[in-house]
Parts: sequence; C-alpha cells; structure tokens
Amino acid sequence: MPDGRKPEPGGWNRIQIEVADLEAEVATLRQAGARFRNDIVQGNGGKQILLDDPAGNPIELFEAPKR
Repeated sequence: MPDGRKPEPGGWNRIQIEVADLEAEVATLRQAGARFRNDIVQGNGGKQILLDDPAGNPIELFEAPKR
C-alpha cells in the first residue's frame, strides 16, 4: 500500500466484488465519502482497488479484463 502496509497472515482477508466499470464505481464511492487504501491497480488479470467498510474491514472491487 502507499503508506507502507503489507499483507500479513490473517490480516487482509476480504471479500471481492466484481464491477463492470471500476473507475465509475470508485468515483461514486469517493463522492459518498468512502475511504480507499490505494489507487486502482491494473495488471493482466484486471483492475482492482481496496476500500474500507465502516468497520475498517477491507473490500476489494475488481473489474475483469475486457475480452
């Protein structure tokens, strides 16, 4: 993560929610006050970003690559 945090055993279990347009979802959630742990990361497997739910639990938003 940008602040230096790294995944560690038992610490970053999360649910993954697949979305069709990650940038649009992130913009909507930012406007609503959501806190994100990082910026969108893109790789061969798609795009992802982590945000915190109100209790501080991580949630991954994922967009699969276009085919």
